[in-house]
Amino acid sequence: MQRNPLTDIHRSADDRPRSLYLHVPFCTRRCSYCDFAVQATREAPTADWLDAVAGEMRMLAQERGWTAPLRLDTVYVGGGTPSLLGPHAMAALRERLYPWARWDDGAEWTCEANPESFTPEVARGWRAAGVNRISLGAQTFHEPTLKWMGRLHGPEGPARAFAAARQAGIGNVSIDLIFGVPDRLGRDWGQDLFRALLLEPEHVSLYGLTAEAAAPLGRWVGEGRETLADEDRYADEYLLAHHTLTSAGFEHYEVSNFGRAGRRSRHNFVYWTGEPYAALGPGSHAFYPPLRRWNVRGWDDYRDRVAAGRLPTEAEETVDEDTGGLERAWLRLRTDEGWPLEDAGDAVRALAAQWAERGWAAERADRLRLTAEGWLLLDTLAVQMASAAETECERVPALQL
Repeated sequence: MQRNPLTDIHRSADDRPRSLYLHVPFCTRRCSYCDFAVQATREAPTADWLDAVAGEMRMLAQERGWTAPLRLDTVYVGGGTPSLLGPHAMAALRERLYPWARWDDGAEWTCEANPESFTPEVARGWRAAGVNRISLGAQTFHEPTLKWMGRLHGPEGPARAFAAARQAGIGNVSIDLIFGVPDRLGRDWGQDLFRALLLEPEHVSLYGLTAEAAAPLGRWVGEGRETLADEDRYADEYLLAHHTLTSAGFEHYEVSNFGRAGRRSRHNFVYWTGEPYAALGPGSHAFYPPLRRWNVRGWDDYRDRVAAGRLPTEAEETVDEDTGGLERAWLRLRTDEGWPLEDAGDAVRALAAQWAERGWAAERADRLRLTAEGWLLLDTLAVQMASAAETECERVPALQL
């Protein structure tokens, strides 16, 4: 059987990651739906952030025994709002990390940006540093919904940001869109999809609106002041996006992601396939199989710990076979790689037939791949698959996943 990277506890402690995530916690304003590790600030403390992530990288390399610099295939700078760091931050970041982590022009280097702060100056500075992919947080083109979200850009902001990226020579731009907003706002989801396509992005990521308890929206919903989309409208909008984007030539390759041919997110696939990845910054999560680790969320706490010469780890856990079965099913089913059927037993094949009959999945090239309708049920179907796979393992004790 194929080795399972999520639960193989025999991997070396020096299983060096080839992907790195860096978290930028700064935002001008916290959006109504946001529960991320962010801090509102008028001006991002770029120098302090660079000092902190470089300090964490140095201590991490020492702790993990990385005696030579990591050679990275993907780098992802997320947030928060990385574009608040300014035009010179990415060149400085690359230079500061050079003793411990390096990447060449063949690496996928993604930076998240908001339309209002992704200026032509930022675009040129980032491209000169080597950034070759932008993830743009547009969310919607509907002005009342933008204001309700607390976004600072108007309906034309994404177009200006796209123009800045193209003029700087960045030919790989992804756009984020949120569906399932309250019906009372009057947002036309089909129109949002149409306007996104007019920008000719290489990639689109969808996010279904949720009311996280710690976010303002969570309080509004809890107090009865706001109502999210019901299940039917949520499903309708998701399926409309699927049909609209695939008809326009995008590959729906993961439950929430669509890419032009050759433009899938290489970095995200590291997460979805259980490969190791390093992470820096407040609230960031890393995976050094079988160890998953995450940092403290608060910027001040994070900065102070690093300055004191301590890794800013909040907690960690070991992903063993008992905890990894469900996660493995969830990760495999969430992409169009699907679940391998070549060595599947009766329980998994019976489940595959049932899903196919209901239109939730299809079998191609001896792999079971969920349809868009199936992806709407991903959490439930992953539990069913994990249970079926576990049943087969119990029947054949010698089988190792």
